[in-house]
Amino acid sequence: MTPNSQTITAPAAILDGLQGRDCPVCGAPEHAARAFLSASIDPARIGALSFASRKVPEFMTFRLVRCETCETVFAAEAPGAEALARAYRDAGYDSAEEARYAARTYAQALAPRLGAEHRGGTALEIGAGSGVFLQELLDLGFAEVIGVEPSHDAVAAAPAALRPHLRVGVFEPGAHRPGSLSLVCCFQTLEHVPDPRGLTQAAYDLLRPGGLIAFVTHDYRAPINRLLGRRSPIIDIEHMQLFCPASLRRLLDEAGFGEIATGAIRNRYPLRYWLRLLPLPGPLKPSALAAAEALGLGRRSVGLNVGNLLSVARKPL
Repeated sequence: MTPNSQTITAPAAILDGLQGRDCPVCGAPEHAARAFLSASIDPARIGALSFASRKVPEFMTFRLVRCETCETVFAAEAPGAEALARAYRDAGYDSAEEARYAARTYAQALAPRLGAEHRGGTALEIGAGSGVFLQELLDLGFAEVIGVEPSHDAVAAAPAALRPHLRVGVFEPGAHRPGSLSLVCCFQTLEHVPDPRGLTQAAYDLLRPGGLIAFVTHDYRAPINRLLGRRSPIIDIEHMQLFCPASLRRLLDEAGFGEIATGAIRNRYPLRYWLRLLPLPGPLKPSALAAAEALGLGRRSVGLNVGNLLSVARKPL
């Protein structure tokens, strides 16, 4: 049985016992939110990669609403924190090549914002996958790097030299001393956590004065995502919430951060990865992938702006 055909140990643990949610950024009640997208989930399609990073899009989602106060889009009913943790713990991992490209992109975008006071300190990455971005941080001069990742398969795929820096599990603020970090990173992970406001506030407490927080998130307002609608790759069973510049600024400002900067980031991946994301019908996608490989183009890297945002903010001195 291939990884794509496996089912996670208990799909009912994800779909049964869904909990109602208010806005996870500003706390506005769900009943005051506006409908954004109806639920669309097929239990038979929930597999080993449904809660994995950079998978082939499944376009499944819980019922999404948009907060009228802060503009965050969020799942009005969602699995509890423990059920999500189990799903990510059991998730497969098959994106090593794409992870290396993403790590390079994020390092290049973040490097100009890092001063000597950051590089000489300790960096924490929440949702570290196989840890390849930790190597980028070490190359940038950080004295210590720590990665937290719930997927056992992702950590098992980490280079041997990076495994001592990885901790298997979900982010636990109590595992770190307040004021001990100079950088907290959360790349393409903030959409997945049940409590982004709690995570952001905890990061603020763990950072020393002048420390930085960095998010990479999807922008649901980006033209490409608005054009594709339900067929956008950001429409995903993993995503408990979706952000835009306004909601990210609200999230960071209310946690106490200053010097908030949010802007589009250009991602670079092999052409074969971009083709996997395209919502092509029927046999067109495998045909396009096969043609790209036959022409020797599948491994060629292509940089595109696909509606992702880099947000960086500073804890005041």
